[in-house]
This record gives sequence, structure tokens and C-alpha cells, in this order.
Amino acid sequence: MIKKTIAMLSLLACMTGLIKGQDIIKSRNYPQNYFIRPMDIPPQASGSFGELRATHFHGGDDYRTQQRINIPVHAAAEGFVSRVRVQIGGGGNYVYIDHPNGYTSVYMHLESFNSDLAKIVKDEQYKQRRFDVDVFLKPNQVPVRKGEFIANSGNTGGSAGPHLHFEIRDTKAQLPLNPQLFGLLFPDGVKPIIRGMTVYDLGSEIFDENTPRRHQTIKSAGNGTYSLASTAPIPVNGTFGLGINTVDKRRGISFTYGVYSIELFLDNKNISTVLFESIPFDQTRAIQSYVDYPYLKKSGVRVQKSFKDPNNPINIFKNLDNLGKITLKDNEVHDVKYVVKDVQGNTSELNFKVQNNPSLSISRPNAKGLKMFHYAEENKYEAENARIYMGKNILYDDLYFNYTQGAKPARGYSAMHYIHNMYTPVFGYYKLMIKPDYTLSENLYDKALIVSSDGGAQGGKYENGWVVANVREFGGFYIAVDTIAPNITARNLTDGKNVSNQRSIDFTISDNLSGIDTFNAYIDEKWALMKYDPKTRHIWHDFEPELSSGRHDFELEVKDNKGNVKTYEASFMK
Repeated sequence: MIKKTIAMLSLLACMTGLIKGQDIIKSRNYPQNYFIRPMDIPPQASGSFGELRATHFHGGDDYRTQQRINIPVHAAAEGFVSRVRVQIGGGGNYVYIDHPNGYTSVYMHLESFNSDLAKIVKDEQYKQRRFDVDVFLKPNQVPVRKGEFIANSGNTGGSAGPHLHFEIRDTKAQLPLNPQLFGLLFPDGVKPIIRGMTVYDLGSEIFDENTPRRHQTIKSAGNGTYSLASTAPIPVNGTFGLGINTVDKRRGISFTYGVYSIELFLDNKNISTVLFESIPFDQTRAIQSYVDYPYLKKSGVRVQKSFKDPNNPINIFKNLDNLGKITLKDNEVHDVKYVVKDVQGNTSELNFKVQNNPSLSISRPNAKGLKMFHYAEENKYEAENARIYMGKNILYDDLYFNYTQGAKPARGYSAMHYIHNMYTPVFGYYKLMIKPDYTLSENLYDKALIVSSDGGAQGGKYENGWVVANVREFGGFYIAVDTIAPNITARNLTDGKNVSNQRSIDFTISDNLSGIDTFNAYIDEKWALMKYDPKTRHIWHDFEPELSSGRHDFELEVKDNKGNVKTYEASFMK
């Protein structure tokens, strides 16, 4: 009988696809003691897997590097280097290692590669005559042993400070997984912090910036136990949803981190379970639908919704009853509980009560728009001077679409066109067309682009009387032109200078609007590799050992995305 019961429980676990282990939920078991930490320094995190970022969920763990670069980075396990990459922005310098157990470890923001990888990268850069390259290697072309030196840590790409971004992925699916599930834990004895809870009076309306929100005051009783400041049941009337503001902490460290799981229960029935176990790359932008995006734009506070927009593709919801929306069928008092855990099982709970009150009056502005957009359909709107064309599944929910035309901005070549509003997130790109006014002369057609109201270039080009761009947000847009070439400032080179005591020549480059497109340097008319850090606008060339002594001619050409070119020329002595 006992064996039969155990078998039934095992079957049930397989059917639900969730496993209880280490007091946390997960969909599968992960090998322990297979991977080692990538650096031989005490592990401290500056970022965690699943952490909420502006446009994505964080796809790995960030290891602090003692506020410096050039900490040796080692292979987390045996395998072979499958890919090595240099990216402008993003992860900067990457190394990917495929392991025989079906996982891939990834290392980002590296300062430099080991000698074998550095040669492969440099050869490819000179072959393609570009700084940013992405090289896929043959299996076992570059085998590595567990613990073998592969690179030095750095601050390259979009890094905001020296650290190592480390990932473990399912190799076949290229699916990022929570690295701490493999036993690569950071010291942590602190329970998650619950900062707030919000009641959303959804009714039957579309969730948007007009949805009534009731932010609740939270108090802590210590040891991970939280309650509302008021003990009275929260009155509700009709369909409602809940959201929570929660983060994880580590003792003695000022950083905040993402939590691992958020479970919502109504009378002990699970309404919603969110699990930061894995996050596919093609879903990570859906963070803007997962959080209360309108409230984030207004307040800067991230509330994680326990209900889901109908067209949000994110798969972090491992259980979801009625999209997480709740409707009470009686007037009884009901118990609600949030259970929040970090990846090590440290747990916090928030308990409160709700009660249906048919007499509760909920005020909401009447929903209205010029046109209804349905997320499952293609949508378009055509005005006299602006048009938008949107494919299926670009929106997270249906939308009462609005459009208005405003005044012409200074240095604009059209009116300001308000495409809906900034409080509605968009998952994919849509086509935006704006008609320029008479001031856009023919000689400026190839310099025209679309710019958002905050001055951000959206790109685009002139086509048949319109400026057309693919954009991924709503808000205000207008036409501007970029006729100004990029700026080049030499940092350590003047014409005729003797640079024998220098290892490199350095410059600062910038552009006023459309952004840097390409940069190319030549020494004695031969292409020379320039390295580029866009966050500091720093570009430099490290002298090659084979560069002969004597006089050399140097040329640097920088082009922006509207074809404007700036050239710097100088000779130097070596």
C-alpha cells in the first residue's frame, strides 16, 4: 500500500510538471556539484536571475568583481568553446562553453580572452574588417577543462560597472536557467522583503492606466511575516486582481535582487504561481506586461501582477486560475495569502482578508477611443498626416486606440503625433508613417528620421512622401533631420606626434541624433582594428607588434546612421 501511494505521488508530480525540492518549486532536477563558480573570489551578487529590468528579465547571475577588472575567469565545467562574441553594447565580450551534460555556460562583459580565443577573435575581426564579431566554433575546436582559464573579467558592453554576468542555458533550446538551481549559491540567510500590495478593480474592462488601483500599506511583524496596516477585510465588488511589490536581499549588501517564486492563495486554493526558473529570450520583453506598466511609468515602482494580460506570452506563470482574476461568489470573508521565496527557500508571507461588498462604488473613467484594436488581428489607423500598421499579436490586450496631433516641435519637420500614449506597452514592432510638412526640402529626404518626444531617434527613411520607421513603443513622435557628422576628439594624438611610449591611440566619438553606424581606421592605408566602448564613447587602437618604426599615416572615418561622415587624419612617429 505504501509503495502504491509513493508511485501515485510520483505520477502526480510528473503530471503537474512541478517538483518540490529544497523547499522550492521547480519543473525538473538539476545536476549538483557539476559546475564550479567561474571565479576564485568570495561569491557576491550584484544581480540575480529573473531580476526585473527596464525592458527585460535578467537572464543570469551577476558576480561582483571587487570593483575592478581582470579577475581570472575559469570554465565552470569541462566542455568546448562553442561561440565567442564581441558585441557593441549588450554583453560586450562573451564566451560560450558547451558541456557534455546538455548545458551551456555563458560569460559576459569580459575584458579580454585567453590567448587562443583572442587570436580567433582578432583573426575574424581583421577578416570581416569590423570590431563586433560573432564566431561559432566547431565542436572540440577549443576544448577546455573544468577550472581552466578562459578570460579576464571586465566592464565591456552595456555593463554599468565591473562584474561578470554568468548564465547556464539548456544547450538544445538555448534556454536560460537559474544558475543557483545548479548549486552555485550565494551566501543568503535573508527572507524576501514585501514592500506593498495593490488591489486592482478590474471589472469587465481592459486593464490599462485607468484601471482603479488601491495600494495597501504593509507592516512587518518580523521573521518574514507581513500583514496589512488595517485588519479589516478589503472590500471588493466584481472581478479584481492583485499585485505585489517584493524584492530579495542579502545580509550586509545594499543591492536588491529578484525573488524566485510568488504564490497567491485564496482560501488555500492556488490562484497564481510565478516561478523564475527559466525565461526564454523571445519572451523577456513581456516583462512590460507582467508588471503594472502604467504605474511604473508614473511612479517608478514595480508591482508584479498576479494576473495576466490575455496575450502576454510569458511562461513564468506555472499555475494560473482564470488568468489570475478573482470574483467572489458570496459575501463571506475570505483569506488571502502571498508566499514569496528566494531560490534558497527563504520565505516571506503576507496574509490579509477580502470580502465582497455589493454596495462598494468603484469609479473608473469611461473607456473610449477612436478605434478598437484587437490583439489577435491586424490593426491600422490612418489620419491625414500619420498612419500606423500593426500585425497580429503586437499588443498584450485589446486596446481603445487614440491618436492626436500636436504642435510642431522646434527643429521639427512635422507636427508632433501622439500615437496612443506612453502607458501602454507594445510587444513587437509596428510601422509608423508620418508626413513631413513643406519645410522638408528634397535635399533633406535622405537625412529625415522619426524622433520620439523625449529626443530619442527611432530611425526611418523617406518613402513616397512619408517618413517610415518600425517602432516598439507608443507616445509622441515627429520628423527631424540629421545633417551633422559625428564628432571625433583625439585624446592622445596630434599630427606629427612621437608615440613610441604609447601602447595605443585613443579618441572620443559621438553623434548628435541618429547614432554611430560604422567606424573604420587605416594606418598607411591598411585597415586597423579599433575597439569601441559606446557607454564611454571611447574608441582606441592598440598598436600591433609588427608595426615598424618610422613615420605612419593614420585615418579614422566615423559614419552615423544618416550617412554623415567625419574623418580625422594625422601622421605619427613610432
